[in-house]
Amino acid sequence: MDSQRRYPKIFSCEFFPPSTDEGMRKLFAARQELMRMQPAFFSVTYGAGGSTRERTVQAIQAIQAHSGVDAAPHLTCVAATCAGTREILSYYRAQGIHRIVALRGDLPSGSGMREFGELHYANELVTFIRAETGDHFHIEVAAYPEFHPQAPNTERDLLNFKRKVEAGANSAITQYFYNPDAYFRFVDECARLEIDLPIVPGIMPITNFTQLARFSDGCGTEIPRWIRKRLEGFGDDRDSIRAFGLDVVTDLCQRLLEQGAPGLHFYTMNQAGPTLAICERLGLATTA
Repeated sequence: MDSQRRYPKIFSCEFFPPSTDEGMRKLFAARQELMRMQPAFFSVTYGAGGSTRERTVQAIQAIQAHSGVDAAPHLTCVAATCAGTREILSYYRAQGIHRIVALRGDLPSGSGMREFGELHYANELVTFIRAETGDHFHIEVAAYPEFHPQAPNTERDLLNFKRKVEAGANSAITQYFYNPDAYFRFVDECARLEIDLPIVPGIMPITNFTQLARFSDGCGTEIPRWIRKRLEGFGDDRDSIRAFGLDVVTDLCQRLLEQGAPGLHFYTMNQAGPTLAICERLGLATTA
C-alpha cells in the first residue's frame, strides 16, 4: 500500500443515465447535493452495448455545463466501431471533456449479439483513445480487487490489468468491495508487477440488501458472511439496514484512507443521501 500514499487523494461519484425525464431531474438534484463533498469529477455509466449512449451524453452535457466539476463519461468497446468511437471522442473533446472511463463493457442481455465489435478489450480501447487524441484525456480504467468474474485465474487478471495501464491509463477505479484486505493485497500485487498508478477504491453504500445481493452475485463481489447474516436478519427493516450499512461502509472507508488509499469513488445509484452520510462521518462534506 505504500505505493498509493504518494498520490493526492481525490473523491468522485458515479451516476447512471435514467430512462425518464423525471429520473434525469432527480439525477441533477442529487448531483447538486453531492457538490458538498467537493468531488474531483462525476462519472456517468454507459449501458451494455452502448444502449444508453444518448442519455449518457445528455447527462454529461448538463454536468459539464452547470456543475463546475469535470464530467467523465464511460466509454465501452462492446458492439462499437472504430468510426463511432472516433466520433464520440471528437464530440467529447469539442465539449471540453478531459476525462474518460474506458471499459470493455458487457453484451446486452437477451440481445442475441455474439461479437464484441472492432475493439475487443479495454486495453485496445485505451490504445485507440491515445492514438486518436494523444494526452487530451485522463483515462480511468477498471480494477478488480476480488478479480474479474470471467478471469481464469488471478495472475491472468493482473496481467490483463497491466495491459490497460501500459496502453496509457492514468488511474484506476475498483469494483466495489467490502473486504479491505482484498484491496490491500491487490495493490501489493500490482506493485510486485511494477504497475504504477493510483488505484481508487470503488464504494457502494448499503441501503437495500436484496438489490445489493443481486448486484454482487452478478459482478463477483463478495459480501462477507458476517455482513450478509446481519443484513438478512433485518428482514424488511430498511431503517436498520441503512443504519448498519452506514456503519459498515464508513468504517471501510476510514480504514482505506488511513492505510493510504488515494481517494474514494462512490457508486451513488443516483442518490445523494447515502454517500453524503458517509462523507459527513468522514469529515469530507461541507455542511448544508
